[in-house]
Amino acid sequence: MERYSPGQVAEQTGFSLDTLRYYERIGLLDGIERNSGGQRVFTADDVAWLRILRCLRDTGMPIQRMVRYAELARGGDETVAERLEVLREHDRDIDERIAHLLREQEHIRGKIAYYERHQASRDQPGVTNPVS
Repeated sequence: MERYSPGQVAEQTGFSLDTLRYYERIGLLDGIERNSGGQRVFTADDVAWLRILRCLRDTGMPIQRMVRYAELARGGDETVAERLEVLREHDRDIDERIAHLLREQEHIRGKIAYYERHQASRDQPGVTNPVS
């Protein structure tokens, strides 16, 4: 089985060494092995788990919900329904954020169009428009 140093894991996952330590402390990482010198040693399964955590974090899942998901994941098959609900709830939250961002993007695009019209009218002699 392949083993990874904390630095290698940080490089593979994009998490800082501080974040890896923090995740272990709060229970997002569990059972991380240590070598004879006391340094953390990660497995491919640990890296795969961290990639799931990266996805959850990057999509805005709150840490408390991530911890809950981690607890459920350690609970085995009997927690699949609960894990599914946590992920469905998060998926709904993502949909809401995307919809909000799309509305805000439309506002920005409207402002861009306004300034483009303003810029075009400035290029025509004798036309002046105030900018807001």
